[in-house]
Amino acid sequence: MRTHRPRRPFPTTASPGQAPLTRPSATKYKREGLQTRDCVAVPFSTVRTTEPGDGPLARLRDLGLELPAPPAAVASYVPAALVPVGEGRVLVSVSGQVLLRDGAPVLQGCVPSQVSVEAAIDNARSCALNVLAQLERAVGLDNVDQVLQLSVFVRSDDGFEAQPQVANGASDLLVAVLGERGRHARAAVGVNALPLGVPVEVAALALARRPTPA
Repeated sequence: MRTHRPRRPFPTTASPGQAPLTRPSATKYKREGLQTRDCVAVPFSTVRTTEPGDGPLARLRDLGLELPAPPAAVASYVPAALVPVGEGRVLVSVSGQVLLRDGAPVLQGCVPSQVSVEAAIDNARSCALNVLAQLERAVGLDNVDQVLQLSVFVRSDDGFEAQPQVANGASDLLVAVLGERGRHARAAVGVNALPLGVPVEVAALALARRPTPA
């Protein structure tokens, strides 16, 4: 017969010579040996203020950009899904964004034989602008605490290995608009095909404050 041992309680006192013990919590995040550039900590208790005129939309204007209308889904999915994680926060999963105009791809083809690396970088930037548009509609850009993950898919020729360079077009825009809140983990992946023949698709995961009902 299997016996079940009772769960050991978290110790509240330290052994002689040992540093004081503290219970891990969502409001305290410490990773020994990692520098700020290696890991972005997002404590739920973070209080963030934005100076007037220095918000994401103002930064977009400074860049000479404006948010497009959030693209509608083109198949059986939602453009963005929200998952509550507690303490007034939600995870926002943004579906893959591509660059369309009047429902048709602006660019089609593989990188770099049919689409140049420079054009693919610009395309990735435009896809990231669509990501921002989806976040604005889902939670509001001012409520985004951190972009956690960016996935950039590049339709690539055999032997092409500069996917990270293409993905920088998306990453750099998010940082330019959101500042440190736009820094993220990332995957830049080469694939042999993408929907509608586009050269780049960008998906994202973000942590945000739950929007306050109007």
